[in-house]
Amino acid sequence: MAENISNNHVVKKYSTLIGIIIALCLLFIAMMVYPGGSRADKNSVGFDWKNNFISNLFGENAINGSPNTSRVWAIGGMFFLSIAFAIFFAGFSKRIPSKSGAWVIKYFGIAAMICTFLVVTRYHDIMVTIACTFTLVSIFYITVFVLKSKLHFFKVLSVICMLVFYIAMYIYYSGNFIQLLAILQKLDLIIVVIWMLSLQFFTSVNDFQPKKIPVQ
Repeated sequence: MAENISNNHVVKKYSTLIGIIIALCLLFIAMMVYPGGSRADKNSVGFDWKNNFISNLFGENAINGSPNTSRVWAIGGMFFLSIAFAIFFAGFSKRIPSKSGAWVIKYFGIAAMICTFLVVTRYHDIMVTIACTFTLVSIFYITVFVLKSKLHFFKVLSVICMLVFYIAMYIYYSGNFIQLLAILQKLDLIIVVIWMLSLQFFTSVNDFQPKKIPVQ
């Protein structure tokens, strides 16, 4: 019995990390087998990290017209990534002392990840908008509580995470500096993963408890 409880605790503790590792491996395989074609060159061969978007991996056909051999890997990667991120938001919300704040982090985060997975469907554009909105709300609430804490490193990391996310959204919707978006998309993913795993493993409930006012 004790061994089962211990195993369950380990799985629960590392589920976000495991999910992210599986997701990134599947997405990397998808990029490696992507036939070709990008925003810059429709006839290019293979995945161009500078010009291809992750969403290019989801279509039945690649941009160059070839059958998209990366699709099944990419969908699998997005599935595990969405699950891993949802687990993080649900788990991390338990560290927040405010019930309303914890509710927003948990349910907006989970809703965002459902929509994130649905970007692989034909509803890509609307799902991106909903997913980004819900994700930003959840990240914003986490950032507020981090800023109230003594976690100085995480204050900087959280602000950077939000800033990169906002810049990516601005470019996506405005069309300005669009040539930078493919690179920024991958940078944003890396920063969010680092931010999540850092909060997951290097913070605790005690870090977010309100300061106690000494009794005079």
